[in-house]
Amino acid sequence: MALSVLRKEICKQFSVKKAPIFVSRCASSDARTLPEDLPTHTGQKYDKNDYRMARFVQGVKHINPSPAIELIHNVPPEPKPDRIVSCNGGGGPLGHPKVYINLDKPGNHTCGYCGLRFYKDDHHH
Repeated sequence: MALSVLRKEICKQFSVKKAPIFVSRCASSDARTLPEDLPTHTGQKYDKNDYRMARFVQGVKHINPSPAIELIHNVPPEPKPDRIVSCNGGGGPLGHPKVYINLDKPGNHTCGYCGLRFYKDDHHH
């Protein structure tokens, strides 16, 4: 009974809709005691009888809800008037080595380091 009160308090404190699963140290390998296996950003998901799920019996499998590739994909491509642009990932200590990207061909061109996209904005004067 004390465990259910603890679960309710944790849910209230962290605004969790579903109560977290607590498993004792002497848990058997029964599938009912294993936590739910959520797919990763690559789609990896273990079978419920897979021995690799044992590592998550006493811990939580942390899955990033918004992988970086989705965040980069949400950034619109930048129009550039020049044929060649440089990208350094924002510069400074958090950037990446400076690369030059040729925009001669039509369409989006992606930086190989950070994934930002550029395209040539053709203005005929």
